[in-house]
Amino acid sequence: MIIGLDMGGTNVDGVIIENGRIINRVKKTTNRNDLFDSIWAALKELLIGIDRSKIDRINLSTTISTNAIVENKTDPVGMIIQPGPGIPCDFLACGDENIFISGYIDHRGEIIEHFKQEEIEKAIKLFREKNIKSCGVVTKFSTRNPKFEKDIKEILEKDFFPISMGHTVSGKLNFPRRVYTTYLNSAVHNTFNEFSRSIKESLYQEGIDAPIFILKADGGTMNISTAEERPVETILSGPAASFMGMNAMVPTNEDAILLDIGGTTTDIFFLVDGVPLFEPLGIKIDRYKTLVRAIYSVSIGLGGDSSINIENGQIKIGPLREGKPYAFGGPKPTPTDAMITLGLMNTGNRKKAYDSMVSLGRELNISPEEVAQLILDTMGDITKDKVEELLADINSHPVYTIKELLYGKKIEPKVVNVIGGPAKILAPILERKFNLPCCFPKDYHVANAVGAALAKPTTEINMLVNTSKGILSVPELELFEKIDRTFTIDKARRKAMELIRESALSLGAINEEIEAEIVEESSFNMVRGFYTTGKNIRIKAQVKPGLIFELRSDIND
Repeated sequence: MIIGLDMGGTNVDGVIIENGRIINRVKKTTNRNDLFDSIWAALKELLIGIDRSKIDRINLSTTISTNAIVENKTDPVGMIIQPGPGIPCDFLACGDENIFISGYIDHRGEIIEHFKQEEIEKAIKLFREKNIKSCGVVTKFSTRNPKFEKDIKEILEKDFFPISMGHTVSGKLNFPRRVYTTYLNSAVHNTFNEFSRSIKESLYQEGIDAPIFILKADGGTMNISTAEERPVETILSGPAASFMGMNAMVPTNEDAILLDIGGTTTDIFFLVDGVPLFEPLGIKIDRYKTLVRAIYSVSIGLGGDSSINIENGQIKIGPLREGKPYAFGGPKPTPTDAMITLGLMNTGNRKKAYDSMVSLGRELNISPEEVAQLILDTMGDITKDKVEELLADINSHPVYTIKELLYGKKIEPKVVNVIGGPAKILAPILERKFNLPCCFPKDYHVANAVGAALAKPTTEINMLVNTSKGILSVPELELFEKIDRTFTIDKARRKAMELIRESALSLGAINEEIEAEIVEESSFNMVRGFYTTGKNIRIKAQVKPGLIFELRSDIND
């Protein structure tokens, strides 16, 4: 028995899945002032009549880290950054206090110049004066040699916590993105860990001893203890739950447009031959470009509860949600009010919904019913225009999927799949606007929770082998070990597959579920003077996103 919970901006969705079937479902309003209470209220209702000893796992998608960043409610962070020669420092200054230190390690991992002890002492004094407890330490090319980051952390750790190190957040080479990712990991650490503690304590009090997993932006999960160390990976777990829900409930092998229409936003995804489009480097959150790997998604301020205004004689929907729909006592008309007016929803106060359409109709000189239909058509137009804009941009560049880089591939959607509260109502409109079949699953209103429930653990490692120096490194695992000069790419492949499986098991994966693969590899000679001194071998391996099992569910289309 698996519990899936998804915290959205408007509602918390929950499901219990047993033997491939949804046996219970719930949708509760999100209390934005108390996100933990929102999840707990949904969970308690979901568990009514359930034998708690049969719960195998709880998969949770949470907005806690995303909200902290977007709403600027993160902890102050002191950053110690070693940029090395040739890089201007100003654009790397992301912390509340930033200390740039001397010294550097080159691209081969060789220590060229040590940092100065007095620079670290200056940082400690400044951080204490500013009452900063959280720190980030990033040195250039630390993925090749993390010694400086480890040495600086050792100096700091008796006075500061948490301390994030750049080489542990990602093994990819991109120094600015690694700086920002390290900063964010420390900035949201305490917020996420407080939330995590509350969840674990409450489950314990309710007699639930099941393991807890958190959704990541790449559509996979990690156990909650790993999430406590790397909370930056929980950013944008909501869209990941949306995607996995559609993957489970409306699978396809074609190019496709995927839409999750919620109360506050609409999330847009794309499939290439049934495979998700991926961010090639990492997600951008607020103003920060990160190395957090993620399914490609774009969120627009368009949902069932978006506020509606008339501007220059035209309907304007969103991008803000200014409260509940008018039918529920909110301040402004919304698309939900339009749906209630047209008899497409049997909820709320229909007279109030109708009155809100009357007021808009007076400004446009049309009937309330015509206004309501115009609102729904406008939602379709906004969605179509944004999708076409995104496709034009995507198709102007190489297309990246979770499997591979596709040169020359153009996404040509053959179907639109949609989930979310208004999915059934908007599907005919979207079908007409896109001139494509538009499908939605039976349990479209809780599809995000289904996606959270069925997502498998995922992980990625980046291995670098330098036979000239006799070193094998996997920064994400903090693995730096000696190898002999005869080490080959075949040995590297076997080692990478062994390590990626071990990494997946440490995140809570079941051995039979693990689908490990090598997605990139290269090997070239290292030459000095006229002689080959060794080989440089690089391998990227992953456990890609997938479903624990297939959901036995009917599809409406």
